[in-house]
Amino acid sequence: MNGLTSDDSRPEPQPRGQRVRQLTHNLQVSQADAAAFGVMVGLGETYLPLFVLTVGLSGVMAGLVVSVPVLLGGLLQMVSPWAVGLLKSHKRWVVFCSMLQAASFVPLIGAAVIGYIPPWAALVVASVFWAGGLGTGPAWNVWIGTLVPRSIRAHFFAKRTRLQQLTVLAGFLGGGFALEYGKEQGCVLTVYGVLFAIACVCRVMSAFFLAAQHEPKPLPLDHRRVPVLEQLRSYRHSAGGRLLFYIIVVQFGVWITGPYFAPYMREKLQFSYVDYAVLIAFSFVFKIMALPLCGRFAKRWGARRLLTLGGIGIVPLSGMWSISDNYAWLCLTQVTAGVCWAAYELAFFLLFFESIPADERVGVLTLFNLLNSAALAAGALVGGVILHLAHEAPWAYHSLFVVSSTWRAIGLIFLWRVPHIEVTGDAVGVQIEELRPTGETLDGPILSSLPDETRR
Repeated sequence: MNGLTSDDSRPEPQPRGQRVRQLTHNLQVSQADAAAFGVMVGLGETYLPLFVLTVGLSGVMAGLVVSVPVLLGGLLQMVSPWAVGLLKSHKRWVVFCSMLQAASFVPLIGAAVIGYIPPWAALVVASVFWAGGLGTGPAWNVWIGTLVPRSIRAHFFAKRTRLQQLTVLAGFLGGGFALEYGKEQGCVLTVYGVLFAIACVCRVMSAFFLAAQHEPKPLPLDHRRVPVLEQLRSYRHSAGGRLLFYIIVVQFGVWITGPYFAPYMREKLQFSYVDYAVLIAFSFVFKIMALPLCGRFAKRWGARRLLTLGGIGIVPLSGMWSISDNYAWLCLTQVTAGVCWAAYELAFFLLFFESIPADERVGVLTLFNLLNSAALAAGALVGGVILHLAHEAPWAYHSLFVVSSTWRAIGLIFLWRVPHIEVTGDAVGVQIEELRPTGETLDGPILSSLPDETRR
């Protein structure tokens, strides 16, 4: 618990009672931050594509504003070490990025009031949102690792993740019912403005909770900063590199269609806000329920087998949307999606990050986020071009669903090339950055929740 002292260079440690009070304060405030952040994700970011549709922009634009700007967030992480060094604080950088993300809701509130936002402005606002969100990742991971003692990390981060999952779900379902009420009363844009205002306040509260946590001095120096090109060369032929390549290939295929499920449901299937919210909740809830079972499977049979099951399971998911638009069928599809994505994402986080030495994980997380956001943006652009050329016809959406499933199946070729990687854990704490319609949430692993030991 010495890492909790305010100045490690002081000759006398803090009294035990003071250390305990400081630890308790940090843990409680971190949980409050998780809850506020979860509500923000559920109310704000999740409904951005539907808002874009409501103010008259196209389905292609609705997909692009929640995908392409993510690349800016991935790029901003590259300057995070420099910014932390300039500010001489992880906390200051994280709080700054959090306030930047909160500020991105202000123009959305204005757009809800006037009933319109230009396409370029929507992209700029979304870019600021993701720059503020993903820009905190590496710095926050280093910082939170200094606040939570190793002996309680597994329990604490599991509890924190569950709390955030519940608040995301509550915010999302609450937003869906509120928007449906607004539609019936003829004031749906007003409701959007209220939801964005609440999301903004929640993110500001989150920033205050972050600012209320302590930060050890001097800054921790036990994390290696390896240049991106050097990391790419290092992992190119390794087991971790082959795993990362498979994941990036799959992500490209997933995001060819991923951003366009929301406009498909609202514009083509004419689902109500409640139908939309409940359908997405199915995948999210069953994903939460499946994670403990997936962890037990990984512990008994190995994370590599779990990834194989998950990798095969996600192949047909998007294609299932082209079979029928019956609501019961789509609910079944969402249940399947939740379980398969739980297996896929847990297995990847365990295999990739636990097999990397603890002092290299922050740098590797930055590399992963950069490549992941690039694949996401590239896939969304390809899907957007296809939809635009087809004038967003229903058959074009169905074609994207089939193409996405086909690409995921091709990706299995690269999965077979991934050798056995031994891991020791069966759970990973995550920070939910985004909730997607078909279960493939954009999660950031909390690296401190992983064991410090690695097995090669």
